[in-house]
Amino acid sequence: MKLSLTSGTEPEVPRGPFSHPGYDSRRLRQAVYFMLFRACAAVVVLVLVIILGNIVWNGLANISWAFLTEMPLRGGAQGGIFPAIVGTIYLMLLVAAFSVPVGVFTAIYLVEYQRKGRMTGFIRTAVQNLAGVPSVVYGLLGLGLFVLALSLGSSLLAAGLTLSIMVLPLTITASWEAINAVPSSLREASLALGATRWQTIRHHILPYSFSGILTGMILSISRAAGETAPIMLIGAAVAINHLPSGLMDSFMALPFTIFYFVQVSSAPNAYGLAYAAALILVVLVVGMNLVAIVLRKKYREKYKW
Repeated sequence: MKLSLTSGTEPEVPRGPFSHPGYDSRRLRQAVYFMLFRACAAVVVLVLVIILGNIVWNGLANISWAFLTEMPLRGGAQGGIFPAIVGTIYLMLLVAAFSVPVGVFTAIYLVEYQRKGRMTGFIRTAVQNLAGVPSVVYGLLGLGLFVLALSLGSSLLAAGLTLSIMVLPLTITASWEAINAVPSSLREASLALGATRWQTIRHHILPYSFSGILTGMILSISRAAGETAPIMLIGAAVAINHLPSGLMDSFMALPFTIFYFVQVSSAPNAYGLAYAAALILVVLVVGMNLVAIVLRKKYREKYKW
């Protein structure tokens, strides 16, 4: 039997998935969602540009060498804010010294040593809830515990400890996620070769998770550097003509100085000075972040899995 090559009707040609009747509607919905996502991202970037642009535009004109290097005069109405800059740097260093080791070691214990169970879930929930506590509550805690109970007074040490407790949940959470993200096969291989658990953590877990831990440290210090309520309750100074010479000395800080310029100061250009101090605070935080980003990139390139 011979098959005829011609017939009265044309053979049906498969159209493929892209010619499905519902494909056009799905493609349209996808385009709409993509436009929505791009619009949300553009709004976030636009808000950031507006905020930074406003600070730079109003603050740059009020920054001078004298403003950066001189001591405050007449209750801060004249002179510079050099003690506030130094005090903010000291606070950032204290927060890094106190919160990072405690946060990292806590995360190591919870991930590597604590048995998985209800207690682990309870601790994690408690840490996450502490991260949402308002900063003014931590200020009251620091006032009652460090300033009054431990008699540390309105000192740099009391402020550093208060801010460290405030950012500790954020440090623990970021370190927890970074350490937990390291593959279990890396731990098993190290233990199979005869390494102890601490050797595995020190030589393998921490190096591979360092970039994530550093990210948590950046977020923690950045938040601590801009907080006003805790240091205001502890008793940050408004205008002192000396730098802190020890942990028990009084101190100035840029966030409280900005608040003082806006609310209390009798300076003729108080709002301009507030913008200038805010710009300096942003530069300090961004500079610290750039250093941390360089270190994070270095470790990400060196330790990959």
